Amino acid sequence: MIRFAKALMSIQEQIEHVIPAISARGWCYYLEGELLVTKAQFDLVEKLVNDCREKGYLPIDFTAEEEARKFSGVETPETLSPIQYMKQFLEATLQCENWYTVDWWEGERYYIQMVVEKIDLKTLFEPVCREYHIPIATSKGWSSMLQRAEYAKRFKQAEERGLKCVLVYCGDHDPDGLRISEFLRSNLRDLAHIIWKDETKGYNPSNLIIDRFGLNFDFIEANGLTWIDNLITGSGKNLADPSHPNYQQQYVQDYLQRYGPRKCEATALVKRPTEAQRLCRQAIEKYVGPDVLERFRIKRQAIIDELQGFREKTGLDKAVQRGLEIINESEGT
Repeated sequence: MIRFAKALMSIQEQIEHVIPAISARGWCYYLEGELLVTKAQFDLVEKLVNDCREKGYLPIDFTAEEEARKFSGVETPETLSPIQYMKQFLEATLQCENWYTVDWWEGERYYIQMVVEKIDLKTLFEPVCREYHIPIATSKGWSSMLQRAEYAKRFKQAEERGLKCVLVYCGDHDPDGLRISEFLRSNLRDLAHIIWKDETKGYNPSNLIIDRFGLNFDFIEANGLTWIDNLITGSGKNLADPSHPNYQQQYVQDYLQRYGPRKCEATALVKRPTEAQRLCRQAIEKYVGPDVLERFRIKRQAIIDELQGFREKTGLDKAVQRGLEIINESEGT
């Protein structure tokens, strides 16, 4: 187990620039992609990863975890003195444009949000979404009511600004995964009549564009992702079993005829991180275009120019610098 743990940590060091953390199940797919394990060993690998974390052979936070399981309200005392703390804030005023949140979507045609099926996909896609200033969340099945209400509220606000709204989705390749678009719209429509505490009303998703960009068959085949030879759902029942209550449903029969009794979980993308991020980038640029990052750069530069110009014009930069000098003098530095 110690050798196994050291091997995983060595691999993580090599790939952390692409994917900072992988779930225990995600490691099964990654190691399978490296031809180190087979599908039959997935449960064993997942147990080994968690056992190593439990016994201290791997850091407990070595794997990615769902945000919902994390504690909130945890406070960490400052290590700086109050004066040093104030000094940091003064220094920050000289470069506050770097933290100013720009209205990225002003003048744009589309407003995009992303929902993915698994935590590993969020880990993979989050750096890309951050570049494009796109909110991303893990839906975990059909997602919670509050989660749906929150991203619906952002869509409502965007539509009121004249933007066309797009929800891009990536999830499992299975019978339910392929028809997720109709469920996403239906689930949003169920909340059309809600009211928030601030009296904001619900969102009508009739004009919402829902684009499922993966996993798709061609991508799975082209990148050698893992097919699982069953259609067992989260309830433990197999959709490919004639005794399953949904077996005769048309969507199940269509899937079986086209793909057979097999599926590909979205977590399999961890074995192809570069290709996965390219897929994500393509899904976004389909709407905003390949030059969107340059448009965002221009918007950021406008803020930088405005604040720098104001500091120079008013002499505020000199005043702040003088304040920093006073602090340094008082500390004898």
